[in-house]
Amino acid sequence: PLLYQTLRSTSTPLVKKYYTSKKIYVPPSLDVASQRRLSLDLGNGKCEWTPPTYRVPDSVDFHKTIIAGFPSGDKRMIFVQMEALTGWPAKDEWDFENLGISNHPFIKANYPHHEGIWGWGNVGDQVVLMVRNIRRSLVEYHDILWDIGYAKTWEDASLNLQNLYKEAPPIEDFFAWRDERVIEEIQWYGWFIDYWMEGGLMRDMFTHKITTPEHWNMLMMPTVYTLAELDYDLVVGDREVTPSYDPHCSNGDVTDGCAPKAVISAEKLRDYTEGPLETAKIANTLHNDARMGQYVIAQEAWDCIWEELIQKGKGLKTVYQRPGFIEDNYNFSAEMLMSMVQQLDRLIGKYGGSEWNTKETANRIVELLVEHRALVQTELNEVTSGMRKLGEKDFLGPKERRRMLKAKEKEEQEEEKQQQQLDNVGDGKAVTKKKKKRKLKDSNQYFDRKARLANAQKKRKRRDMRRQRKEAKNEGDAAP
Repeated sequence: PLLYQTLRSTSTPLVKKYYTSKKIYVPPSLDVASQRRLSLDLGNGKCEWTPPTYRVPDSVDFHKTIIAGFPSGDKRMIFVQMEALTGWPAKDEWDFENLGISNHPFIKANYPHHEGIWGWGNVGDQVVLMVRNIRRSLVEYHDILWDIGYAKTWEDASLNLQNLYKEAPPIEDFFAWRDERVIEEIQWYGWFIDYWMEGGLMRDMFTHKITTPEHWNMLMMPTVYTLAELDYDLVVGDREVTPSYDPHCSNGDVTDGCAPKAVISAEKLRDYTEGPLETAKIANTLHNDARMGQYVIAQEAWDCIWEELIQKGKGLKTVYQRPGFIEDNYNFSAEMLMSMVQQLDRLIGKYGGSEWNTKETANRIVELLVEHRALVQTELNEVTSGMRKLGEKDFLGPKERRRMLKAKEKEEQEEEKQQQQLDNVGDGKAVTKKKKKRKLKDSNQYFDRKARLANAQKKRKRRDMRRQRKEAKNEGDAAP
């Protein structure tokens, strides 16, 4: 190969002696035209990180890995490790969709989340699942959306990629986004894990019930349908549902199947005690097939690769390098934290059960989620005990907002009562209190009315759907 030839023929005697004695390994399958820069194995556990080549020849036969994870910045942490371990680059699912299929061996994917797309066709061979703390995932998910200007198209997102991790967004923007999205995204988080762990089994993300292909196709277009229109009882009802799988999985678009071969934690990757072990997990997964394993740097250099990327901060900028980020600024209400705990309890109970607990990936899921739940539960305890104070601008959720409005209304009633006792006639302050009280009452009525309207709409649609099914059945029975 070119690198080895160059070191032998043009290096100084000292450098030539050092490198030829260390026998830097360059895969023999690479010819001069496709030679790449790799992280150098200097021997004795030493290495030097270098970026991967970004031009991938079509002639190389790779065993390709899909890095799947709920939207956040941590899939990048994992594919950067893969790039450093092998010298080959990763590519995003949307780039596959919009720029065309290429021979990149590492594929970053948010699919089946609504931020993702199955853009890589049938070129994937195995799946690695990235699992991140649910609370931190939601924070990072928003912050990346802010970085790219809440882009709705691949073109707009591409124009803003240079803004990734440059600064912390205004906290008010985060509050506004969470008010609109977080309650639903907690359900998407658990549904995402189920999808990959169960090999693409079709489920409803809100009830987590097995669903029909018809309903699944609707769920894959959340911007087309309202939540009411996607309601499980409305679309599926009480029909008996035969388990179905995403055609991408059942038709063999992933050679080794959609179920992950490994579960990786970016949080542990950052840990100075457990991080090198996580790098080893990634490297061993790449060794699942010799077509990729032949490019992985020698095992004695794996710890060094971790040091180069994590301790020394080499490679692509990651979420952990965002300046001005203070996690404590991002508050969640008791309602939201309770929902997170309930989702984690569901997943831990499921994958810790007898049907799953003999699988290494399921045990890893449980191990990670138990740690995550403890952190969320601690924060929930702080909020409910009053140790962690929430302001009106903090994220609350509809139930928490209503509870606070009612508490304020009660407080205003007490203040008004005291004011009337001090001043039987009043000097205008009592009038002000009454106006504020009326406003709070109107707010409570607003939330109650919205809930009633939503329930009524759901019942009407369910009734209409049943009537249509009955009419269709009657027409079928009447046909000759």
